[in-house]
Amino acid sequence: MASEQLTTDSAADRITDSPAAAPSAPVARRVPSERVHHGDVFVDDYEWLRAKEDPEVIAHLEAENAYTDARTASLAPLRSRIYDEISARTQETDLSVPVREGDWWYFSRTIEGQQYARHCRVPAEPGDWRPPTIGDEPIPGEVVLLDGNVEAEGHDFFSLGSFDVSTDGRLLAWAVDTVGDERYTLRVRDLVTGADLVDEIPETFPGAVFSPDAAYLFYPTVDDAWRPDTIWRHRVGDAPAPRGATGDPAADVAVFTEPDERYWIGVGLTRSRRFLEISVGSKITSEAHLLAADDPTGEFRVVWPRREGVEYEVEHAVVAGEDRLLILHNEGAPGFELLDVPLADPAGADGRRVVLPAREDTRYESVGAFATHLVLSFRRDALSRVAVLPLTTDGIGEPSEIGFDEELFDVSPGGNPEWTQPTVRLGYTSMVTPSAVYDLDVASGELRVLKRQPVLGGYDPADYEQRREWATAADGTRIPVSMVWRRDAVPAGFSSPAPLHLYGYGSYEVSIDPYFSIPRLSLLDRGVVFAVAHVRGGGEMGRAWYEDGKTLTKRNTFTDFVDVARHLIAEGYTEPSALTAEGRSAGGLLMGAVANLAPETFAGILAGVPFVDALTTILDPSLPLTVIEWDEWGDPLHDPQVYEYMKSYSPYENVREGVAYPRILAVTSLNDTRVLYVEPAKWVARLRAVGADALLKTEMSAGHGGVSGRYARWKEVAFDYAWLLEVLGRA
Repeated sequence: MASEQLTTDSAADRITDSPAAAPSAPVARRVPSERVHHGDVFVDDYEWLRAKEDPEVIAHLEAENAYTDARTASLAPLRSRIYDEISARTQETDLSVPVREGDWWYFSRTIEGQQYARHCRVPAEPGDWRPPTIGDEPIPGEVVLLDGNVEAEGHDFFSLGSFDVSTDGRLLAWAVDTVGDERYTLRVRDLVTGADLVDEIPETFPGAVFSPDAAYLFYPTVDDAWRPDTIWRHRVGDAPAPRGATGDPAADVAVFTEPDERYWIGVGLTRSRRFLEISVGSKITSEAHLLAADDPTGEFRVVWPRREGVEYEVEHAVVAGEDRLLILHNEGAPGFELLDVPLADPAGADGRRVVLPAREDTRYESVGAFATHLVLSFRRDALSRVAVLPLTTDGIGEPSEIGFDEELFDVSPGGNPEWTQPTVRLGYTSMVTPSAVYDLDVASGELRVLKRQPVLGGYDPADYEQRREWATAADGTRIPVSMVWRRDAVPAGFSSPAPLHLYGYGSYEVSIDPYFSIPRLSLLDRGVVFAVAHVRGGGEMGRAWYEDGKTLTKRNTFTDFVDVARHLIAEGYTEPSALTAEGRSAGGLLMGAVANLAPETFAGILAGVPFVDALTTILDPSLPLTVIEWDEWGDPLHDPQVYEYMKSYSPYENVREGVAYPRILAVTSLNDTRVLYVEPAKWVARLRAVGADALLKTEMSAGHGGVSGRYARWKEVAFDYAWLLEVLGRA
């Protein structure tokens, strides 16, 4: 398509070199192309920007970066101050709380001046479940398993994917991506000698796991659409031959391939280490396959054959001395139900027991099995919760919820790999409480604080206030809103409107739970109120909340966000000239939609890796992840109703002439495989063509998660926050 373009100045030449001159915005050339579906013709002037290898496309993105740099040059001192504030509040030399697995305590260290963590371990004493006290200096017996700074040397981008230590603690499987396209090279390291073995497996997906005897390594790979579709078995110590090569004993063996493009797959090991599990799932259907871990070359068998619309997860448990499977499922149970079924016949009716029936006010999310207890994660009243169920000689006891006394909080199990551990490791945070790590002693009920996130410089939670607000949507639905602000930095009792930054997501049943953020303090201390709109399409209020914000009800996500914004204005918290909005990825789609729906409501919109050309993407099954997304958005390729509905809200198609759009900053990454850079590039070009003040910033060596390395990430946050503060009049 680029060869058909008319001759014009290159995009890079459109930025003046004179610092005294006002910067002029790049103007993407218009090359009309027609997209025809279901009798509808859409003329797309900027589809040519999809040609990533075209030098003119790269020149245009570089010109956009130069323009954004020029437009934001005056904010450089503020960016520097915000970066320094983040740095000054962060304990840069720090370590995670050790987690016991086998005969070792595992933890990571961060060191001041270094971008990435060191992954370490120290020996564990038999029967000792209290994490050792570890200081800034290495202690006797400490071993560095992998230093991210060493492995990242010479690369602009570094991401660690698979990281699995064999049951005997002898081998490490680790994988890295140095481009940002989420294709990882998998290696095996001998932790006794520190040397990498001959195993070097390219083009893998995160999630590799050893068999318990460490003789084999199981790992996923992706198809051309970037979908994990095949699980391979690799014999440890072999230099890999071409995958699937017949007659070559060193060739890796495909143990499972999923042909249906709607499904992702993964592989893991149960906590009991008795079974290898392959999990298969679309957005609405799942299936699990188990293999006895002591027979790694055997055949996996299905637990429940998949049934459209039925989701379930499986956990091996020993109940009253009998091997059982716990199945958390939604068949006839929208909030999910927990079953206890025989291992020998999990799909049969005999021996099936209901542990926890479904409840209308509760969404059961996951269950973990240990030798003496179960741990249940669930959601109620828009908050995450955790309960423990004892395993007795008679079976499974009643759940006991772990209580916390803040109005808003987030709690979840984490770091619990051992089958016989007598404790439950928990993570806890709120919008004013720095994250904390707890161990719950299951027998005594004692909750021990192991670590609180340090915030340097004298942080006092009492200086800040968090609140749950409820907005009412146009259809009468009550929408929860989480808010936080600094008490002495906003007008007393909100006697006058304050600057407010509203965050939203609202897709895939993902919940944006209340959380603490050190960088956010740079907004709060400047008098900005931070709020999260828990809109439909997310999971905060249960499965029905999600169902009411997807496919042909997706517009509820966008109108909910607008209704929350208008509620905050009506209640006197803020006003349109002092209100900004932010969302990333699918939340970026939300940003593009609300910009079209209610441009007068916002002063500025920050869209990170935004899914703003949604219809074009979902119409093309050759693009990464498209087919699997049809369960979330609908299938516009084959269904005219879905096509018409998506076209009614897709941000790119709905940019309009004569609209006073808020200021817009779109941030993307050239190597993003989930939301391609072309979507925000086209969106900004179209916005600018109708007179909008829109900026595009493209990371040229990054993926969907943005830049890698903590210092680079702080600079990225400082850039975004400085722009927001300028829009809010607090620069």
